[in-house]
Amino acid sequence: MKIIFDHIELLVRLAGIGQICLAAGSTAIPGILNWKTELAKVNPLIRHIFWMYACYILVINFCFGFVSALCPNDLTNGSKLAVLTTGFIGVYWVSRICTQFFGFERKNFPKGKWLVFGETVLVSLFLFLCLVYGLAFYNNLQNL
Repeated sequence: MKIIFDHIELLVRLAGIGQICLAAGSTAIPGILNWKTELAKVNPLIRHIFWMYACYILVINFCFGFVSALCPNDLTNGSKLAVLTTGFIGVYWVSRICTQFFGFERKNFPKGKWLVFGETVLVSLFLFLCLVYGLAFYNNLQNL
């Protein structure tokens, strides 16, 4: 376990790069899932709220990514802020995993080899992010 904690800063940096890639790649989701047509069927207020939430999530993922990629030492230095931030980011990604498996009705997921592959890559990334921020949180707690 010590070898992992010796490289926690690198893992946080890699997690940051992963989140930036995730956020950049997620800009393709509206096209893949045909949001324009699907959202045309709902009340305009609901459509606007949906887009607002989607933008919030996109910005949060980019921000987590940039903070982690550019300042991994600040997220692993054992300070109270590092404990709280890595704890918050870890809970965020754990909730995303839970949503993936318990919040979505799976029968409506798109079919096809590439889409299944894409979901597998995404879930693997989500698990990696949960693990990295959980380890960083634990390491920060130990160094308080």
